[in-house]
Amino acid sequence: MKSIFNKADNQEIINRIHSLSPESQALWGKMSVDQMLKHINDAVLVSFNEKPLKVPFVFKILGRLMKGSVLKKPEFAKNSPTAKEFKYAENFEFETVKNELITNFSRFQQGEQAITCKNHPFWGKMNAEDWNNLQWKHVDHHLRQFGV
Repeated sequence: MKSIFNKADNQEIINRIHSLSPESQALWGKMSVDQMLKHINDAVLVSFNEKPLKVPFVFKILGRLMKGSVLKKPEFAKNSPTAKEFKYAENFEFETVKNELITNFSRFQQGEQAITCKNHPFWGKMNAEDWNNLQWKHVDHHLRQFGV
């Protein structure tokens, strides 16, 4: 599997983000391209302890039970559920959210030490390999959703 921490692999994701445009249309799901970029960026910010999530106790248990099976799958399923903090009804300025995501995703190139969240609010304890699996598959999932 490719790595968010590897500069070449990380740049591959950034190049895919650059290939999006405000006119990019989803192949599945309900998000617009700007909402998807905001969604991914906010999920990335969780890695750096910069986006708080309020997870009910029962979902904390569920997340910890599901973590192994979800992270071992080769890719995320279409229309997977997401936290309410990552769902948006409003739209965002495309270039702004695209550049924010590129800036924040690039931070992973610093290496594993870039991750400051060791205990994900939903998934529980996360090591660098877990974060790599989660972030790579999540970003790849949504880029595929928009055909890039």
